Amino acid sequence: MVTSIDIKKVSSRDKVVIDLDVWMDNPDDYDFSPRVSLVDNLLSLSVEVESNEFEVLASAELDDEALQLAERDRVVEARIKFSVHGMHGTLTHKTPNPRTGPNAKKLAEPRWKIMLPLQ
Repeated sequence: MVTSIDIKKVSSRDKVVIDLDVWMDNPDDYDFSPRVSLVDNLLSLSVEVESNEFEVLASAELDDEALQLAERDRVVEARIKFSVHGMHGTLTHKTPNPRTGPNAKKLAEPRWKIMLPLQ
């Protein structure tokens, strides 16, 4: 299950693009279906916690240009980077030359790019 969502950046090009960091507890948890809603100029991201019950985990205010694009298209593009507590984080003991050391490989960082309709 998702523990937290951080909105890194909201940008507007030809559509509204949201960069997200999503933190999860378990690497085998595949149940993530975000919902996006727009009330006035506040964009809210929510996830399903129980059947048909949603919890808002992140929100951001949109500027006028992004608000017009979101209302015109009624869809936003989400770029999501998943991380798992206990697997991803900061290394405390780094190898001086990472090309030859035992820590030469990095853990995979799964990423999504998805179009989410506004509700």
